[in-house]
Amino acid sequence: MNKEEKTQVIEDLKEKFQNTSFFYITDASGLSVAEVNKFRKMCFDKGVQYKVYKNTLIQKALEAQEADFSPFYDTALKGFSGIMFSPESGNLPAKIIKEYRKKDNPKPILKGASIDTDLFIGDENLDALSSLKSKNELIADVMALLQSPAKNVVSALQSGKTKLAGIVKTLSEKEEK
Repeated sequence: MNKEEKTQVIEDLKEKFQNTSFFYITDASGLSVAEVNKFRKMCFDKGVQYKVYKNTLIQKALEAQEADFSPFYDTALKGFSGIMFSPESGNLPAKIIKEYRKKDNPKPILKGASIDTDLFIGDENLDALSSLKSKNELIADVMALLQSPAKNVVSALQSGKTKLAGIVKTLSEKEEK
């Protein structure tokens, strides 16, 4: 790769990091070509882009960002590095990794993740990241919570009208006697 090609890759990575709030750095070393292709297909099918880059190019692109990604430099950017870019959901790459691992494969390993510039370093964060809720899931939860009291009031009023009608009827019958 010549200098112009490296510069172009860095520029492309800079743009991806700026336009994507969620990315994961993984280590898929030791996987066969067929296994890596299967993993890439899983990513593609779910709308996540997976690509392997040189660590120095990743670091140069991260250094150009406004956020501080320096904790990644000595930890996540060692050895084989592939990046998973997720345009919409912070937990989707973690779910893909966990799903791929179900087939008795310990790889790929999560080296680091950035969720809205919050950094998670190490594979031990995979379970926590996979259980994060997406923005749409959180909005749905808030809407359900907001609707719950109103539904309870309406339900109580609807069930109470029959009770109230029964009480009024009983009282009116007592007065007649």
